[in-house]
Amino acid sequence: MSEPQVTIIVSPRERFSYTRESLESIYENTQIPFKLIYIDGNSPKKTGEYLQNQAQEKGFKLIRTDYYLTPNKARNIGLAEVDTKYVAFVDNDIIPASGWLKALIDCSEETEATVVGPLMFQYLPLHQEIHFAGGESRVVVDAKGRRRLREKMYKQGKQITDPRVKLQRTETELCEFHVMLVRTKVFQHLGMFDEQMLNSKEHLDFCLNVAKNGGSVYFEPASLVTYVPTSPLKFSDIHYYMLRWSDAWELGSLSRLRQKWNLAEDGYFQHKYKALGWRRRDTILKPIVRSLSFGIQNQFLQKVLMYGLLAPVEKLLNRYLTDTYAKKHLQPKTTLNITSPQTLSEV
Repeated sequence: MSEPQVTIIVSPRERFSYTRESLESIYENTQIPFKLIYIDGNSPKKTGEYLQNQAQEKGFKLIRTDYYLTPNKARNIGLAEVDTKYVAFVDNDIIPASGWLKALIDCSEETEATVVGPLMFQYLPLHQEIHFAGGESRVVVDAKGRRRLREKMYKQGKQITDPRVKLQRTETELCEFHVMLVRTKVFQHLGMFDEQMLNSKEHLDFCLNVAKNGGSVYFEPASLVTYVPTSPLKFSDIHYYMLRWSDAWELGSLSRLRQKWNLAEDGYFQHKYKALGWRRRDTILKPIVRSLSFGIQNQFLQKVLMYGLLAPVEKLLNRYLTDTYAKKHLQPKTTLNITSPQTLSEV
């Protein structure tokens, strides 16, 4: 078997309860040689034990922290260990189709792309509803001289069977971290991921940096991957989910993005501010509202339960969780347990 030219880094996205299905699908559907580094950011006990067993059985490197991780922190921990030509950043809630990784590498080899993203789907059944098929990510200057962000995702919500959906390999501007193949040498020029991007738009920031430094981003539809969100969450996922999509982390990320790229606080950002907490409302609170309303389809009742009762309480709890986390962990301190004979580089 030839020496692997790619390392897969799996890191937590927003929950842990899909760990087994996702990891097993990666091994089942990846035919080329690869290394794998699994970043376990404080998963529940049973999940952690499963990963320890799998690391020993399959021979991958498992790095566990005793606290939840921001996405870019998790990726940087894994990136510090990469010694291959390519690195594939993968969230822990994806299911790839057979041949997904080879298709990404083939694209990069044939186009010299710095970054390659797959045809990304969302929800079950697998590989049916498109989430992302390339997109736009750039800074434009308007007539008043304001620097404004242009972001657009192509084909989201379309069905792959829709005859109007025409897909081909193409250079694009945007790739998401659900699955992202990157030439490792680019980090020699860009440095590690920006850990001040706590939870949102970190993919956009990275793609802007790649373009700024003369790199290219490609979309490869021969690689098929589905990410699988869920609602309601398992109880053991709720703490991490609330932290991962917290108001504080979202506002911190948006502020960092504006400051870093000197962007105007325009309608793009105003829309983000108004939508704060929408994921938590949709994924955590809506199932509770349905339960409390006994399935009665009354919009007034549901709004009273959501915005008069649950949302204010949830916001207070969310603030408490993020404040507590910030005091303990948003500092240059990391506690790591590594299932491997090697020693982790300082991060």
